[in-house]
Amino acid sequence: MKKTSFFLIGIAAAVSLTGCKSRESAFAQSYQQALEEEQSRAATVVTTAPVQPVITEPVQPVVTVQPVEPVQTVQPAVQEEEVDLSDLRTIDGTIDVVSGDALRTYSVVVGSFITKSNADGLMSRLRGAGYDARVVRTNETVNGRTGWYRVIASSSDSKVDAARTRDALKGSYPGAWLLLKK
Repeated sequence: MKKTSFFLIGIAAAVSLTGCKSRESAFAQSYQQALEEEQSRAATVVTTAPVQPVITEPVQPVVTVQPVEPVQTVQPAVQEEEVDLSDLRTIDGTIDVVSGDALRTYSVVVGSFITKSNADGLMSRLRGAGYDARVVRTNETVNGRTGWYRVIASSSDSKVDAARTRDALKGSYPGAWLLLKK
């Protein structure tokens, strides 16, 4: 009876451990899809030169006034109260920049790792995608582990800009959140 129980427990453990493999190819596919979407969005942005009025002198004095403003591609204005800050967090303790530029007031965190090499790998992928990524190390304790490497996709002094970047990254990094520097 002990042999049968031990055998069944062993098979159950083997099945459960082999069933939890990560799907690297699914991640690669979603990453590739996000890159293609970002490139297609970048290709559709059209900017034009400012319009300069042509002034001709007519035979009879006629005044024609046309307001001229430079044409710019801008995103719709987001009012401060419309920005979702439900995931805005602070970190108690020190935050040391390990790789990259210094942090600004609001940062978009897309990954947290105990191992620095994992954080550096994600930072490299983000930089390859055009983000000003950086890695910081914190001395906070989460789930009994101290010393986390946080991967920051971008950092801004504007919470609106940081929230927009976070929202854009949520498709590829669903756990993305905002860090408020104290």
